[in-house]
Amino acid sequence: MNKKTNCSVCGAILTDETAIEFDGEIFCDECLRKKTTICDCCGKRIYRDDVQGDEITALCDDCYGYSYTHCESCGTLIHNDDAHYEDDSDYPYCAECFAKLQECTIKSYNYKPEPIFYGSGNFFMGVELEIDKGGEDDENAKILLDVANGYKEHIYCKHDGSIENGFEMVSHPMSLEYHINEMPWLNVFSNAVSMDYRSHQTSTCGLHIHVNRSAFGKSIDEQEDVISRIVYFVENHWNELLKFSRRTEETINRWASRYGIATTAKDTYKNAKDKRMGRYVAVNLENYSTIEFRLFRGTLCHKTFIATLQLIYEICRFAIQMNDQSMERLSWSEFVLKIPSDKAELIEYLKAKRLYVNEKTEESEDM
Repeated sequence: MNKKTNCSVCGAILTDETAIEFDGEIFCDECLRKKTTICDCCGKRIYRDDVQGDEITALCDDCYGYSYTHCESCGTLIHNDDAHYEDDSDYPYCAECFAKLQECTIKSYNYKPEPIFYGSGNFFMGVELEIDKGGEDDENAKILLDVANGYKEHIYCKHDGSIENGFEMVSHPMSLEYHINEMPWLNVFSNAVSMDYRSHQTSTCGLHIHVNRSAFGKSIDEQEDVISRIVYFVENHWNELLKFSRRTEETINRWASRYGIATTAKDTYKNAKDKRMGRYVAVNLENYSTIEFRLFRGTLCHKTFIATLQLIYEICRFAIQMNDQSMERLSWSEFVLKIPSDKAELIEYLKAKRLYVNEKTEESEDM
């Protein structure tokens, strides 16, 4: 006589002939079909709730992980052999979305071409400048690229989810002299303003500056020592840098928070790395080949922009040339008084912000 049991889903009475066991559970035929399916790749039975893939192709975890992915743009399931990637990017696209991506002037947020270095020396700065209010418009972006690039690729434009109605301009790494004397930032900014873009006069736009780690020394240990002094300087002179940044405390805490200062540069740096706070910090340490300064509010005022680049250059120069004890003793007034006279934009900006031994000059309006 057949032993009777019940379906674990609907409770139907089953015999040895009608009961189907799967994953330690007993099913009737109808409930098995409702609750499970077959992987189209390997033929293994899986719960429908665990299916990877799409409505057409059912995949188990192993087969999806080994052979498939989803398009970053439209979410379509694609075989790994059919996935397309931008240069130096790990984000996959289907053929249709990849073709559209190549045609767009404003690239995806994940777009990252091979860097092109402009200028001489070993100290380079790459800029990320967010602009808003003028539209995420390919035609506008093309105009700015034409002004900036000519026959070279100085900058490219990217989508940024934090911007409501604009995009991000990203420069290739350039020496300070190239930024000032060769790169037509003034024309780029004036064209952007004429198209109603703003950066300072927005609630979210930032100016981020990357510096190559290799500028800080030949060995990893040398680089780490210099970076520790940079982090210490930023923490030690936080109030002055907050005033320089044009950010409010609320926005700087959201987009570029501080690590906190310890007694020494090395302890401050160790504290910063141990906290693992991600990239939304004043000095982002997450990148392999650069450190990123994220303190500053965006700007389309050329003098403010150049002054900010000069500030980062001077902070890094001091950190390279000083030892830990000298950096730990350095006051803000000593720092600004040692800035060379050829950094005219920086000195003028410091005076305008009353950060240069309380001297005051006229301050132009930021855009």
